[in-house]
Amino acid sequence: MRRTVVLVSTGALIAGVLAAAPVATAGAAEAGDQPAATVPESVGTAIAAARAEKAGIGWAACPADWGLPSAVQCGWVTVPVDYGKPFGDTIRLAVDRATSTGTPAERQGALLYNPGGPGGSGMRFPLRVTNASPLWKNAAKAYDFVGFDPRGVGRSAPISCQDPQDFVKAPKADPVPDDEADKLAQRKLAEEYANGCLERTGAAVLSRMTTPDTARDLDVIRAALGEKRLNLLGVSYGTYLGAVYATLFPTHVRRMIVDSVVNPARDQIWYRNNLDQDIAFQGRWEDWQAWVASYDSVYHIGDTPSKVQKKWEELRAAAKANPIGGVVGPAELLGFFQNAPYYDSTWALVAGVWSRYLAGDTQALVEAAGPDLSDTAGNATSENGNAVYTAVECTDARWPTSWRTWDRDNTALHAAHPFLTWANAWLNLPCATWPVKQRTPVEVRSDQDLPGVLIVQSARDAATPYGGALELHRRLAGSRMITERDAGSHGVTGLVNPCINARVDAYLIEGTLDPQDVVCGPHATPVPPVK
Repeated sequence: MRRTVVLVSTGALIAGVLAAAPVATAGAAEAGDQPAATVPESVGTAIAAARAEKAGIGWAACPADWGLPSAVQCGWVTVPVDYGKPFGDTIRLAVDRATSTGTPAERQGALLYNPGGPGGSGMRFPLRVTNASPLWKNAAKAYDFVGFDPRGVGRSAPISCQDPQDFVKAPKADPVPDDEADKLAQRKLAEEYANGCLERTGAAVLSRMTTPDTARDLDVIRAALGEKRLNLLGVSYGTYLGAVYATLFPTHVRRMIVDSVVNPARDQIWYRNNLDQDIAFQGRWEDWQAWVASYDSVYHIGDTPSKVQKKWEELRAAAKANPIGGVVGPAELLGFFQNAPYYDSTWALVAGVWSRYLAGDTQALVEAAGPDLSDTAGNATSENGNAVYTAVECTDARWPTSWRTWDRDNTALHAAHPFLTWANAWLNLPCATWPVKQRTPVEVRSDQDLPGVLIVQSARDAATPYGGALELHRRLAGSRMITERDAGSHGVTGLVNPCINARVDAYLIEGTLDPQDVVCGPHATPVPPVK
């Protein structure tokens, strides 16, 4: 049942709450202050958005240590930690932009971007303008490109679950358990990690690390930008964020592209989506093995997919017995090699490193797959990304709490899909003992006022399997879907494929959608670099 808040008048209700509530400054309330007013989250969002619209964003040169070019401007948007308490504690969200390159007549507003994760930063999105990316030159004339760090990410009140240097230490245990003792050890680590999230982040913030809260943040950013309606490009997890935003704020959407789509069904968020991922990763891993075999004259790994798989199993076994360079075991190998099923732009890189290792260059693999303990800033970023991923997925929805369920499902999946299954299980197992309340996912649905959404999906995507795009398409009336057949790279709108690129431009610039869904051919298959 869809929950509806009945407002006599949104403006009148907000005004009434403002009048009745104690005045609170940004940040924590002083000891002894009256408790902050509690309101429906929809009202809290409207209050926060009204404040943000009035305040705007004080765009200025970006701090030097943010590593952004001078053409990019930075600023902050203040949002409540809890939208049910809009006068309570607040956090600041980092935002940046590159202004449109077109004439004032060509400018259509701001285009916001979320790269996924959850836990990814969008702060490099404006560089598509400053670097004059050919794929985005037309859209850049029409839009300011706006990036942001979602709550908990990067510069936006970052959260943590573990000391970053401990997080990257290697080698870690082989994700594939040999026996029950190995499983018990991993279960203990997962529970310790969940407890670390509570200890290092705090319940007040951890319990609000949800997709609906991030969607509300998006609406406050929209208001701070002075935009009546939102233009959004969401990739990977950003598609689920977009779907939740479209459900909560259908009248605030102007244009929305969702690329590489998370299945938004309540019973998929998030446990079953991760199980489906294991199946899809196996398929894409096998696609890559076939590609490596086709270039055996270059890589000398194996001239059939089965021979490449045998070499992989030998590599894993050797790394398990004696970690390569003392730091690269099976877990670290998987962390590097899973780039290939994710992005075919990495196919040649991963194959090249492996080939060099087989030819005697051990250091190439150590540098690619091992940690760099001297890179403390990079390690902090990695730990933060993992913390946000865990916090959002664990808090968004209820997960099985019975180990028997996890063991049954992952044992069965591993038998036919061994590449990622157990590693993915341990990554998500903190959700089984999550220390704060787990929510009920939003029932993603359409609305008569929601404009047509453009859905873009490759048919063999590993991280967000094809069925997720079909499910979102079914739920959003008036949406149109572009399928990239015979392809599986994650994140399609950033690839050169004229059939897709032209339609993305037409939608962003003219608001044009095809009368029917479209199937495009694949983008160019990678080829090994010329030596």
